[in-house]
Amino acid sequence: MNRTELVTALADRAEVTRKDADAVLAALAEVAGEVVAKGDEKITVPGFLAFERTHRSARTARNPQTGAAIEIPAGFGVKVSAGSKLKEAAKGK
Repeated sequence: MNRTELVTALADRAEVTRKDADAVLAALAEVAGEVVAKGDEKITVPGFLAFERTHRSARTARNPQTGAAIEIPAGFGVKVSAGSKLKEAAKGK
């Protein structure tokens, strides 16, 4: 499902226009990006998803082509966890 299909499905389920559904989806992405960028909060939609910023330590890796050691600096990543309802849906229940 691409963004257009998602917006159409949301608009149909919520009985709103596609323009309104697209605006809500864009706002969700913007707010999630801002919260993750700050890193001091976690976004949780109960039963659906949770987003949080995580710290990754510096580490040594290997270049797969040459086998040479590469130093990867410390940085940040994003952890996305599925909620209980989403997990149940994935199981087909």
